[in-house]
Amino acid sequence: MSAGGSAPRWRLHAALLSLWFVASFVVVFFARDLQSEVLGWPWSYWFVAQGALCVFLVIVVVFAWRANRQAGSESGVLQPDDHRRYHRRFFGYVGSLLALALLLAVAEQYGLSRPWVAGIFLSATLVLYAAVGVYARTAEASEYYVAGRRIPAVYNGMAAAADWMSAASFISLAGGLYLQGFSGAGSQPGGFAYILGWTGGFCLVALLVAPYLRKMQLYTVPDYFAVRYGGRWPRMIAALATVLVSFVYVVAQIYGVGLITSRMTGMHFEIGILLGLGGVLVCSFLGGMRAVTWTQVTQYVLIMLAFMVPVSWLAYKQVGNPLAPLAFGQQLATITEMEGKLMRSASEQEVIEEYQRRAEVLEAQLQDVDASLQAQRRDLRQRLQAVGDGHEDDGRVAALRRELAALPKDVSAARERWKLELKDYRERAQALGGLPRTAQAFAGDPDGDDEEQAQFGVSRRNFLALVLCLMVGTAGLPHLLTRFYTTTSVAETRRSVAWSLVFIALLYLSAPALAVLVKYEVMVHLVGQSFDQLPAWVVQWSRDPSLLWVADVNDDKVLQFAEIRVGADLLMLASPEIGGLPYIVSVLVAAGGLAAALSTADGLLLTIGNALAHDVYFEGESSRAQAMRRVMWSKFALLVVALIAAYVAAQRPAGILYLVSASFSLAGAAFVPAMVLGIFWKGASRQGAVCGMLVGLGVTVYYMLSNLPAVRAMFGLTGSGLWFEIQPVSAGVFGVAAGTLATWWVSLRFPPPKPVH
Repeated sequence: MSAGGSAPRWRLHAALLSLWFVASFVVVFFARDLQSEVLGWPWSYWFVAQGALCVFLVIVVVFAWRANRQAGSESGVLQPDDHRRYHRRFFGYVGSLLALALLLAVAEQYGLSRPWVAGIFLSATLVLYAAVGVYARTAEASEYYVAGRRIPAVYNGMAAAADWMSAASFISLAGGLYLQGFSGAGSQPGGFAYILGWTGGFCLVALLVAPYLRKMQLYTVPDYFAVRYGGRWPRMIAALATVLVSFVYVVAQIYGVGLITSRMTGMHFEIGILLGLGGVLVCSFLGGMRAVTWTQVTQYVLIMLAFMVPVSWLAYKQVGNPLAPLAFGQQLATITEMEGKLMRSASEQEVIEEYQRRAEVLEAQLQDVDASLQAQRRDLRQRLQAVGDGHEDDGRVAALRRELAALPKDVSAARERWKLELKDYRERAQALGGLPRTAQAFAGDPDGDDEEQAQFGVSRRNFLALVLCLMVGTAGLPHLLTRFYTTTSVAETRRSVAWSLVFIALLYLSAPALAVLVKYEVMVHLVGQSFDQLPAWVVQWSRDPSLLWVADVNDDKVLQFAEIRVGADLLMLASPEIGGLPYIVSVLVAAGGLAAALSTADGLLLTIGNALAHDVYFEGESSRAQAMRRVMWSKFALLVVALIAAYVAAQRPAGILYLVSASFSLAGAAFVPAMVLGIFWKGASRQGAVCGMLVGLGVTVYYMLSNLPAVRAMFGLTGSGLWFEIQPVSAGVFGVAAGTLATWWVSLRFPPPKPVH
């Protein structure tokens, strides 16, 4: 298969891809030099926060418009009455949701308790999802796999946006920007790499992948490899890679479900996971893609309301303008000035010196872990005995007993704990508690000494590598690509990709604003406050140290910026309390976060179940009886995988943002080289595709695993293990390059057979 196309179409592709490359990499490469201010904004900061996304929107919209006009009209199955019916249902749902929120807000003012408010609203949303699943139940293959291919572009765009804006986007993105600033801390990339990567990838989806896959009338992504390359192995490898990529991704979503439900209801984390999982299964198990699509449309509305209300209120509260994407630039200049003052503050320096002292103590303890552990245990026992002899109060005795019980049980446990604490103290023994300056592009200094120049190069290289991995991974994520199989035509697919990015942009333009507005709240209303006068939300959220930790490190009874440690998952969940909004808004945010996690989990579990049943077990038999059996086996596989993913998520394996980012590297390396070469190059062969997928995925998995501390310790590996100082989260850079070269080289050595005329 080849994409074909006229010269104007290729010129359009070339022009738009060139513009995409400049916006994604060229401007960002020179971001440190582009510091001139425009309307009070540093130009490079504005571009990565908003400008690049605007360019990406122009690219996908122009491509859809021009390509559809060149292709001419295409027939679809939807009539105007169908569109009107969808619109009536959609606006009826939005009105009902707003009415319920307002009703509960009034009820709260008249004395309805907070547990009842949370219970009613969260239950109502879950019941709605379940009702959609029951209403849309089906055993028809076309309905279960691709929703009958009759979803309008605008609603498919909403569903794709909800599918895309996972727990990482809703819960962790703003927090990541708060902690990582422009580009991340040190060699660890982050910050706006996520904004650029997760939006710029839609340009690749629109120009290189989605319309061509939709034209082939497929059910799953592995179907493409079977149709394009033939044989058993391309489909099997693609199916197993689909399971791996989607499983890593879905674990992060289920983790987010447990985090939200446990926070809002007070139930155990594991029970929250199971309850949220029930909501996922009702939709995807009964109705497949048909139910998941309309559930995701409803979830998108909830996600956007939940995100926009608190960020708009914070913007209005601080600068008098509720349009947060336009307003937060005013606070950026203030924060930059305050960061300079904090770096010169004597009180902040005292905290830094205390962290340095603690780090030195830990370094000494690690010289002889056994002796240090025994000395600590002996000292605590002596103090406990002295307190008991002196008949001190029970509180002091209980505190010492807890401290004794919390000591590491053995030498190996002590060594691991103290190493982690030492790393944390070293990071926090820096200006601003180890956080990068908000508007500073890349760590280090290109004009500094050799060490600073090297740090700058590593930081910029890692940032660009992560952007590339996220973009290419977007073009290869099976659960996203399958969404574009559900439209009525290829032209509608192009429009749907454009609508998807429009709906995603509404949140992604506001996430940097939330990070800046909350940082302003922290610097102005928390730093310098007495510990006994801290706001109630600080006390509430600091009960979980992984979300918020405050401590009087220098013992001056006043909170300093370096004495605050914020978790990436805190900002969005706590934003209503930070802004002083009514409790119903906190419930709305929880429901939005739950919707974000559930919407993505729906699509991922459905993708895994379909890959196992349709592509691995049945390998695409096409009779009606086999199609019905495939649907039943897909449901069974979905259930089993959901339970396994829930168990893994309950172990809290890693942060949401890291798990999601890793899945992008895996997807890009496994699928994109063989997929794109297969679309645009007739010479790509079956042997080349098989080798490309195996090599790309193998290199990526090897690089990730070989740089895990536990693996390096197990095999006695020394040194950093990094190639070109690229962090493991961006392993897809090497996997995509290796997969592309392998596909190309093997295809040249073993070309596809010539067609027989």
